[in-house]
Amino acid sequence: MYSFNSRIRYSEVDSEGYITLPSIIDYFQDCSNFQSEELGVGIAYLMEHRLVWVLSSWQIEVSRYPQMGEHVKVSTWPYGFKGFFGYRNFTMETEEDGILAYANSIWTLLDMEKGRPARLPAEMQQAYQLSPQLPMECDSRKVSFPEEMDARESFPVHKYHIDTNNHVNNGKYISMAQEYLPLGFVPGKMRAEYRKAAVYEDTIFPFVAKEKDKIIVKLADEAGSPYAIIELEEKR
Repeated sequence: MYSFNSRIRYSEVDSEGYITLPSIIDYFQDCSNFQSEELGVGIAYLMEHRLVWVLSSWQIEVSRYPQMGEHVKVSTWPYGFKGFFGYRNFTMETEEDGILAYANSIWTLLDMEKGRPARLPAEMQQAYQLSPQLPMECDSRKVSFPEEMDARESFPVHKYHIDTNNHVNNGKYISMAQEYLPLGFVPGKMRAEYRKAAVYEDTIFPFVAKEKDKIIVKLADEAGSPYAIIELEEKR
């Protein structure tokens, strides 16, 4: 397990002073990157070996959104590798309240030269120490969406959406999807399935549907093929 302590910053909160869901995702993503860097299998190692981890799916659940200024501890650990898949849990917690948010994630290791999945090198398997899986109810990594969805206005991928892999960072898709939430809708659970990577100057075509207490957003290309499908369930 790898952990780091932090404090919720003003730049990470919404108009009510609570951390946003994309900011929680940033904390989780940073935590996994910090661990990989510390173990010597971070960005430089991956670039040297022409490999890249891409996120296949997220499942994030929030018990309580911390407010600006609160002290938090963020933790992550891999709990399994199978073929080219990596499985990783995350938590955000405080000493007073315990776990505030937690997540399950599935990652795919890609060969950048061949553009297809790659098996985990022995060196990487040895670097990561597996820990037991977080006891949470894990949904399918596939996020279904209805055939009938409302089309919304398209928009371009901007430079600020792009990360070191030269495609849209996984957290940016969640920020895009949240634009279609009704006022007052607070996500208690988020699931995301990533189908393919959008890159700079691509155009995103959003489609939105409401099912009971859920909003489903499909972010697609011009042909309707999804880049990402996000399901946001309202917090009870």
